[in-house]
Amino acid sequence: MYPNIDFLYLSEPDMITAGVLDAARCVSVCEETFSLLGKGDYLMGGANHNSHGLNIVFPKETKFPNMPVAGPDRRFAAMPGYLGGRFDICGNKWYGSNHANAEKGLPRSILTMMLNDKDTGAPLALMSANLLSAARTGAVPGVAAKHLANKDSKTVSVIGCGPINKACFTAIMTQLGAVEKVICFDVFLAKANEFAGWVEEKYRISAIGVDEAEQGFRDADVITVAASRLKPLYFKDEWIKEGATILVSGPFNTDESFLTDCKIVFDHTPLQEAYVEDADASGNKDAYYSGVIGGPFYRLIDAGKLPALADSTGLGDVVNGIKPGRENAQERVIFIACGMAVFDISWGFEIYKNAVREGIGQSLNLWKRPSAL
Repeated sequence: MYPNIDFLYLSEPDMITAGVLDAARCVSVCEETFSLLGKGDYLMGGANHNSHGLNIVFPKETKFPNMPVAGPDRRFAAMPGYLGGRFDICGNKWYGSNHANAEKGLPRSILTMMLNDKDTGAPLALMSANLLSAARTGAVPGVAAKHLANKDSKTVSVIGCGPINKACFTAIMTQLGAVEKVICFDVFLAKANEFAGWVEEKYRISAIGVDEAEQGFRDADVITVAASRLKPLYFKDEWIKEGATILVSGPFNTDESFLTDCKIVFDHTPLQEAYVEDADASGNKDAYYSGVIGGPFYRLIDAGKLPALADSTGLGDVVNGIKPGRENAQERVIFIACGMAVFDISWGFEIYKNAVREGIGQSLNLWKRPSAL
């Protein structure tokens, strides 16, 4: 006899009630996740166990009338993984994205997360994951700020004033206690001003909106970058002050002189190596590099101008004390985050446990017993 299988369904309001927006706690859980990454107690997709996920990329043209065709930021992705430690669980984030969603009053991406028993594969929880994904995306640079930024940082710059950078800024602020000024840059000044108004209302500190990139980067102690993929971002070496920390969660380009004259910390170097493997397999390495956050670094590594990824620093090694993070107040540090399913799994697990403990969500039945085949 096979046992009955129930699993928990958590809607977006359920997720909020269960604590998905608790930025400080999310940073703590993500720091714990980085430690497990550094130790190797995890698995992700692909034969190398480090794939970001499997994407459905739509063709530019098709002979099938109902098949979707390529469009701005249009894709599906499955992001599976296993995370050890106290989590000891499998999960998968299912990611659908289409820039045209805005025309229907929908967010660009619509996400769900499934947690599964590692042994049987039985579902444990199905949850709304837009807020989950945004929270863990923000918490990753929050962990980086804790370990890489100067503690007396007074000016934070927000480059790209969308919902992802709001999550990043919220998490970063849980780790920095001396911030006095925030500069908010966006190519749309109205969005920058709106973000600045939100900062002033929530944090009671000075904030200004700007629409010129140089104003966004100059004189900032900590810079969080999460600009749109549809509008390429470029910044110059000369704009970045001594001692600055740049926390990158979105695509960018900059001067070669900056990238060869700063300390580089990746979220997880095996993930970055998997991206390079994918680029090699793509048949068009340069085009592939243009579409991923680490592309500017990979080009310089290929050219022998930066150390190989295997010799580079990952944040998990910094968290575990194996490699140094910031070594003095003067060095410029850049942190690169490309996103990993294990963070969705760890934060999803935390929210799932909260929900079970507090009686939040709806129990759904998979079967009382499976039908015989």
